[in-house]
Amino acid sequence: MQKEIMDLLDVILRCLVSLVTLFLVTKMIGKKQVSQFSLFDYVIGISIGNFAAEMAINLDSSYLHGTVAVIVFGIVAYLVSIITMKNLKVRKFIIGDPNVLIKDGKILYNSLKKSKFDINDLLEEARINGYFDISDIDFALMEANGKISFLPKIECQNPTNKDLQLKTNRKGLCINLIIDGQIIEKALKNVHKNKNWLNHELKVKGYKLDEVLLATIDLEGNLKVYGKNVNDNSYDVLN
Repeated sequence: MQKEIMDLLDVILRCLVSLVTLFLVTKMIGKKQVSQFSLFDYVIGISIGNFAAEMAINLDSSYLHGTVAVIVFGIVAYLVSIITMKNLKVRKFIIGDPNVLIKDGKILYNSLKKSKFDINDLLEEARINGYFDISDIDFALMEANGKISFLPKIECQNPTNKDLQLKTNRKGLCINLIIDGQIIEKALKNVHKNKNWLNHELKVKGYKLDEVLLATIDLEGNLKVYGKNVNDNSYDVLN
């Protein structure tokens, strides 16, 4: 019984070590989503996951060996990412090039075969991207991570503000000043405001600080306040 308890504690400790190691290695590698992985990234991710799992549940394995294996693969992935950013030939070899699947509205059968992609896969991806008629597509590229990018024909493209000659103001990003009743002091400083100003604006709008779920400000100085009352779907704007 005592041995089982000790083994259980050992597994818990191994899991924590594995988790911390994976977290640090992932931060070193970068923030790519799984859907953005290239083939090389995928292989590295699978290998690191296997090493971490082995280290966590195999009580006969060494902490040090598992940790070193994860770190080595992480360092390799990091170095490869640096090299591929600086050397185009290495990038083409390891990451790969986009593959043209549709050109000038024509489906390239040989490119589909080369990409291990059949016509049903292509039609599915087209529908997912909003193209239910393949004749609306001018170009389609399979990116290095396996995702398909579509360029519609000119007559099927949505008009932009530039096309319509409309003058628009740059929106920019909204900055969060309050999140769940907590003032983000760094953000407040970045927009050249202070707590006195913020508290005054909240008072004008009829809010107390602990009643605010979210408060944001845009480039034009418009302050939006969202209260914690789930039944209140309105927000206020300061011009």
